[in-house]
Amino acid sequence: MAKGKNKTAFFCKDCGFESVKWLGQCPSCHEWNTFVEEPVVKSSVGKERLGIRKKEPSKLSEVSITEEERTLTGIGEFDRVLGGGIVTGSLVLVGGDPGIGKSTLLLQMCRKLAAIGKNVLYVSGEESIKQIKMRADRLGKFEKELLLLSETDLDIVVEIVTERKPDVVIIDSIQTMYREEVGSAPGSVSQVRETTSTLMRLAKELAISVFVVGHVTKEGVVAGPRVLEHMVDTVLYFEGDGSASYRFLRGVKNRFGSTNEIGVFEMRGNGLTEVANPSEYMLQGKPENEPGSVVACSMEGTRPILVEVQALVCQTNFNMPRRTAAGTDYNRVNLLMAVIEKRLGIRLGDCDAYINVAGGMRINEPALDLGIIAALLSSYRNLALDSRTICFGEVGLVGEVRAVNMAEQRVLEAAKLGFRRCILPQVNKKQLEISTEMLNGMQLIGIQTIHEILGVL
Repeated sequence: MAKGKNKTAFFCKDCGFESVKWLGQCPSCHEWNTFVEEPVVKSSVGKERLGIRKKEPSKLSEVSITEEERTLTGIGEFDRVLGGGIVTGSLVLVGGDPGIGKSTLLLQMCRKLAAIGKNVLYVSGEESIKQIKMRADRLGKFEKELLLLSETDLDIVVEIVTERKPDVVIIDSIQTMYREEVGSAPGSVSQVRETTSTLMRLAKELAISVFVVGHVTKEGVVAGPRVLEHMVDTVLYFEGDGSASYRFLRGVKNRFGSTNEIGVFEMRGNGLTEVANPSEYMLQGKPENEPGSVVACSMEGTRPILVEVQALVCQTNFNMPRRTAAGTDYNRVNLLMAVIEKRLGIRLGDCDAYINVAGGMRINEPALDLGIIAALLSSYRNLALDSRTICFGEVGLVGEVRAVNMAEQRVLEAAKLGFRRCILPQVNKKQLEISTEMLNGMQLIGIQTIHEILGVL
């Protein structure tokens, strides 16, 4: 008897939307030419399993809440981004550019966990066991044993994990894993979705913490369907300039803690090293009393980070002036320059303008507005702002300086690093409740409009 033809369907590579026919534009994410044809995965749940375990809904008042069990990784910056450690039974996705240090960070975490007696299994679908051993030797001596496995067949991995029951499992990477019953190539929409679903069930049923490494696309997002990020408990992005030594671990989703937390690391010959004070690290090499250089304060989650905003304004030699923004939103810079022209009467239409957030960080917080305007005016007037001055605040279209959140944390961070003046919104200054001792002699200057920035310069 001839076998029936295998059924196929069309899937969107970006969001995982399924269709019975090919579509030019995805009706879910509205992207063009993203549909690929792949076999349909048959559900492994048979009719005999239906109804074998009947569940009753629970009353909200009867649900008891207990503090989730967490395990500290021994890497303070990593624990901060995770929300205080690894939650038992969680599924964590770590994404980042190739060579940024994802595998190095997770291998260092394995070393710390093994040292405190945790059973850790490192599964690699990209490297051999000898390659992992060579990388581990560069990080230092492992005090306790670490289980290594080079395998791409997820069914074999599940069998070993079920038998060994380790505390933590590392999958490097999700795009290399496959299941034979799916039928499509590793890294396809169907394979990524099915393997992630299997790992999620494995983590919840056996109470095992699973870390999954994900490749990223040229747009900077994790490759595969968007449903991958929805299925996991935590999504971490490892960012940084490949030519620089610093790395940023950013949390964009966390069911067990706050999002938008950031951890700062420095890449060295023996692995990644934590940066305990990112503000001091980001301001290293800052020029003293130079026009166009201003220190601003941004909030990354609950952590204030001081960054240097640099501006270069010069007369253009072309009919169309050039505008460039590195580390912040290009359109926001154009908007702030329009506010300067309209509200201050300063003509910038015949000037090239270049904005750079030194240190490689990308900041889109509105509190950076006042720093950008101060840097533009400083460069245009060729007047330097005192190097011990910091400013932050949101600027509106009519030139008003609006309040920002967590102003007290920003002021205290600036005072701790020895800044003598802080320019902030007048509304925030009135609401601050900081003692003179905590300010460490720092002067607070509250402003209401950008006109008052000219007086400070």
